[in-house]
Amino acid sequence: MFGGRTGARILGALLLIGVLAACGGKNSPSADREFALNAFSPEQIFERGEFEMSRNKYDDAAYYFSEIERLYPYSSWAKRALIMQAFSLHQGQDYPNSRSAAQRFIDFYPTDEDAAYAQYLLALSYYDQIDEVGRDQGLTFQALQSLRTVIEVYPDSEYATSAILKFDLAFDHLASKEMEVGRYYLRREHYSAAINRFRVVVEDFQTTSHTAEALHRLVEAYLSLGLINEAQTAGAILGYNYQSTQWYEDSYKLLTSQGLKMQSKGNNWLSQIYRQTIKGQWL
Repeated sequence: MFGGRTGARILGALLLIGVLAACGGKNSPSADREFALNAFSPEQIFERGEFEMSRNKYDDAAYYFSEIERLYPYSSWAKRALIMQAFSLHQGQDYPNSRSAAQRFIDFYPTDEDAAYAQYLLALSYYDQIDEVGRDQGLTFQALQSLRTVIEVYPDSEYATSAILKFDLAFDHLASKEMEVGRYYLRREHYSAAINRFRVVVEDFQTTSHTAEALHRLVEAYLSLGLINEAQTAGAILGYNYQSTQWYEDSYKLLTSQGLKMQSKGNNWLSQIYRQTIKGQWL
């Protein structure tokens, strides 16, 4: 039914599956299991790893791919196995070890065609944990740095477009966390602390979807502190750039109810932003 090299490959893979299944054990390999691996070629072990991947046994797959790297370190199969090891570990949500395998691939094979994918996997190992970190945004910053590397070092790769999208989402995520903390302080009437958070959004995350709300919250906070010039100036920026939003309408009602206008007043950090971004006055 099968002939030549193809038949030998399939027979070898089936034998490997049978031998290793007979050895038993799902955790660290026994001496029998190690001996069994030594008896097979890197190609056959690779196929065993692919078989485990097809069964969603990602830890087992990563083990077989890592054994190729150990037993046949200078073969072409070792290179293929290393990128598959990083991928299978990522699929199994073992992000630190996936990151380590991806980084080894980049270090050992920086000019290989799969280097872009290794860098993308490394970035994903940070990005896919963003929602798990609460207010600790260290992993988000690392995701941004790694995604930027994909975009800048591999701009023509098939992963660049996805990296740009994820970069924007991670950037927006950082802004949303600043807003979350700012709202927390605002609800508890810690106005100065709230203003500091909203200022970060306006100054550092102005391209995100949170800027309009940040300006409105600044109107609220500054009015609460009696800082009328700052409140009016925040409203002026909001009215110029975000007039179609609910945040503009809310700020307009809030200011006009106190007989105030949406206009730049005084000489403060917001009036400087108004002059620069709206009037084009940079000095």
